[in-house]
Amino acid sequence: MRLHLVTMPWQPLDLPSLQLGLLNRLVRRTRPGTEVTEFHGSLRWAEFLLEHSAGALRPGDYVEVGSDAIFHGLGDWVFSGVLYDDPGWGLDRLRAYAADRDVPVATALAMRPHAAAFTAACAAEILAAEPDVVGFTTTFMQNVSSLALARELKSRRPGLTVVLGGSNCDGPMGHALHRNHPFVDHVVRGEAEYAFPALLRHLEAGTAPVDVPGLCWWDGPVPRANTETRRTVAPADIPSPDYDQWQEALDASPVREFVHPKLVVEGARGCWWGEKHHCTFCGLNGSAMAFRAKPGERLWAEVDRLVRRHRLLDVVTVDNILDMAHFRDFLPRAAASGWDLRLHYEVKSNLTPDQLRLLADSGTVHIQPGIESLGSRVLDLMDKGVTAARNVRTLRECENHALTCSWNLLYGFPGETAEDYAPVVGQLAALVHLQPPSGAHRIQLERFSPHFTDLELGFRKRRPARMYSHVYDLPESELADLVYLFDTDDAGIGGAAEQRLGEAVAAWRAGHAQSRLLFEEDGADLLVHDRRHGWPAATHRFTGWRAAALRRLEDGRTVAALHRLLAADGQPVPADSLAEWVRHALALGLLFRDGGTYVALPTWGEPDRLPDGADGVLYHRRGPGFVTVMDRREPGTAVRLTLDHPALVAAFDLLAEPTPLDTLDPVQREAVRLLTAERLVRVEAGRAVALPPRIRRWPVPCTAI
Repeated sequence: MRLHLVTMPWQPLDLPSLQLGLLNRLVRRTRPGTEVTEFHGSLRWAEFLLEHSAGALRPGDYVEVGSDAIFHGLGDWVFSGVLYDDPGWGLDRLRAYAADRDVPVATALAMRPHAAAFTAACAAEILAAEPDVVGFTTTFMQNVSSLALARELKSRRPGLTVVLGGSNCDGPMGHALHRNHPFVDHVVRGEAEYAFPALLRHLEAGTAPVDVPGLCWWDGPVPRANTETRRTVAPADIPSPDYDQWQEALDASPVREFVHPKLVVEGARGCWWGEKHHCTFCGLNGSAMAFRAKPGERLWAEVDRLVRRHRLLDVVTVDNILDMAHFRDFLPRAAASGWDLRLHYEVKSNLTPDQLRLLADSGTVHIQPGIESLGSRVLDLMDKGVTAARNVRTLRECENHALTCSWNLLYGFPGETAEDYAPVVGQLAALVHLQPPSGAHRIQLERFSPHFTDLELGFRKRRPARMYSHVYDLPESELADLVYLFDTDDAGIGGAAEQRLGEAVAAWRAGHAQSRLLFEEDGADLLVHDRRHGWPAATHRFTGWRAAALRRLEDGRTVAALHRLLAADGQPVPADSLAEWVRHALALGLLFRDGGTYVALPTWGEPDRLPDGADGVLYHRRGPGFVTVMDRREPGTAVRLTLDHPALVAAFDLLAEPTPLDTLDPVQREAVRLLTAERLVRVEAGRAVALPPRIRRWPVPCTAI
């Protein structure tokens, strides 16, 4: 059997498809005789646009449509004209939508004329390999491009078997995808590790797949949907991904020079918090909430293998939440490796300073802690299981440990009031030195979320999100099963309260880069240097119990608890004097108040900030047996070099300090010549020195360096 595995736009260009990597390894393990070929349609689409637009449509434009516009359906719309064989399909509805929502669509409009020729070229290339089965993985905005190509493949070769799977196929969405698109033979709903090999066995035997849980298939003209299983895939049965074919495609692609490639790993599935308290707005995990994690030793072995094989030090974990056991058995291994890793993790926002320190030591530079709000009552409405005071502590500790922290401030929850936000908005200016949210966003209604499944939570009216009207030519009754996002009546705050929140967040974002609020110890005294945007420059000196109190408030305390702690520390202070000092520190913006709890806001150590743009940057990072160099000295260019020849690595290490040329042997001299040609070594006055410094502590934010 010949199997083609396909990922279509809009898979991120800098990441391999985890789904293809897993399925490739899975099929080769369970069916050694099956020939597996991958087709990386996202890379091909970026290449196609670059060539056929004469360089006008570049990978940055791909990101604009494929990632930045994910909640407007622009990427799907680009291919909907191909799916419905009408180049003008949905154009008027898109223009009306864009005008109402102030959404820029010029780039999507420029891309659409290329979609049909691209789809035809993809079909020709895939069919030239004479596959028996073509399997598509679809997540987020991959539906329409996948359906368009599937339709083209079946029109050219009706006997071909087409299979769809991925998170867009979970639950009723997969059934709707199947029954509304007869050119799709099968849809795998849920996890594929057990179902996909079983389907391939049926296809090879020519038998009906009636026993494959969750599978959608055609019984003559009748669409069937097998009952979904509650069984989840055990961690031992989740394969380690194979990215060899992705690497080959990337190395041969002209897009390579525009992206900074990263590896993708999976340490866990499901959500251990969601098993207990499903956050009301969250639709992630769909029908597979049960939390399962690989042992840290095995996860590290996967990271070790992938880093050594692909010579990449950036690793993105796709886990919805970090397994707490990995603080014992994975992160210490990463920290002890000595490699200059950059890891990405999604975590819960109640981690301790020691846990955040270990994350930083392990090479984790980017976390998504699910902060969501800085108001405790709103967090209760979300069922987040954390307080606003704890969230502020997390933001502060991210600064202390140079962790880039990505988060959204969400609002619009049933039951919230303007009074819930007034004290929060009033204090946001004091947080300007901490990492701001991406913005203030009204929540959307997501399938599988408690807000969607439980009408009693407040969203009784729902309809498919308006963006789908310019994506699919289907009745609303079918869209209600097919889509993930829904429109509903606004809940929570609006009007002036919503406007004040948005303005305060915008001011926070605008002032953050220039803001500092720093602790400094001066003997027994404690200094606080205030250089925050919008605040008068000042240095505050705290002595005696006041210095001790400010330090104690780093962990967040009530005034009563603080009073007891100071007394236990041998620094008794009258209760009214302490309360007055707390009010004074709050007025200075040195504390955040969450109900009766106060949190100290200053951070320790001058934070590293990423300058505007990354031009002029030159640095190196170390991996197992190789060195990577990032060279952005020329404006608008980004060159990544990998040194993995032992002689080059040895010479590069030797030249960390200026070294006389006459002390070098012939092999070292040749290495110096090669490194000098790449402008990585400078030779002057008979000495040679390597230019790129090693970087281990990353500026915040680190996402662009």
